[in-house]
Amino acid sequence: MATTTTPPVLGPRALGRATLARQLLLRRTPRSELSVKGAVEHLVGLQAQNVTPPYHALAARLADFDPGELSALMASRDVARLVTLRSTLHTHSADDCLALRPLLQPGAPDRELRAFRSGLTGVDLDRLRVRARELVEAEPRTMKQLREELGAAWPHADPFALSVAARCVLPLVQITPRGLWGRSGQVALTTAEHWFGRPAGPAAAPEDLLRRYLAAFGPASVKDLQTWSGLTRTREVFERLRPELAVFQDERGVELFDLPDAPRPPEDTPAPPRLLPEYDNLLLSHADRSRVVADDRHRALTWRGNQSFPTLLVDGLLAGVWRLTGTGARAILTVSPFGPLSRAVREEVAAEAELTLTRLSAAASYDIRFGPLPE
Repeated sequence: MATTTTPPVLGPRALGRATLARQLLLRRTPRSELSVKGAVEHLVGLQAQNVTPPYHALAARLADFDPGELSALMASRDVARLVTLRSTLHTHSADDCLALRPLLQPGAPDRELRAFRSGLTGVDLDRLRVRARELVEAEPRTMKQLREELGAAWPHADPFALSVAARCVLPLVQITPRGLWGRSGQVALTTAEHWFGRPAGPAAAPEDLLRRYLAAFGPASVKDLQTWSGLTRTREVFERLRPELAVFQDERGVELFDLPDAPRPPEDTPAPPRLLPEYDNLLLSHADRSRVVADDRHRALTWRGNQSFPTLLVDGLLAGVWRLTGTGARAILTVSPFGPLSRAVREEVAAEAELTLTRLSAAASYDIRFGPLPE
């Protein structure tokens, strides 16, 4: 008679330590072990809704990180900013820009496009794709310019919907100097193929995407992968790979999958404080976020209106928010914990804040403060 074996149970703390190890947040990884580009690829991209988060994300993960390294990769077109996962802007390597977007297209980009269909009545999307490509490959265009140019071709459509549709049907890269460290520039767009000088694809295989997700975010459930990627109907991908995956369950009985040889440190492994940027993928890439958010009330405290704050991790869990302010020669980093910190932990957080300042601020002097965030 066949018997079934109940998968081992992983609680939130064990899951948290495993994910922190893969996110390079239990210890900073030396450059001798992983390059900046290698880290961007290992993490399957960095949230880049704003300019600075990719730099802050790597400063929390890599030893001796110099923001000029990532900036140089952007300037040389080895990495770029592109709408991919969850139809949000990410910094990816050139290879991932060209291979991931075709795979992810049926997910969030197509859903976003459907949400704007009422403003696209009478618009042939194939024609729009061709016209938008002609425009941005002739010269990079801002979203305002796209609205104007596409609006001239489809005067009865909603101009904003037309520009969003162009972003949904084409892989549009934000060209430099936008995104460079210490530089400014408006958002101007061209196609990934034009920017990198080579065609897109072939699309990444779903199985490879799952393996990479588990390597950076696992152990994880089917819904976790869907939350991270924006794709649906991914159960069959897990089933195809089931023979090669380790299987666990969480405390509620949800099935979790993992790479057999991926790190799963003991749950008492020390997790030093880390200052993460707003929108860091650690906090956005699982359907069940209890591995890093122990108190659901804390999640609401990371937002004010539509503004997201950079976040503080203590013992591997969301524990506060922070902000870097100041102008000229003096920088101020304010940490606002959600609850009291012991003296020892407070000193560790202050040391982490000092390290962040020395890497990411050009100010000659700085202050580290604990208390409410400045307005």
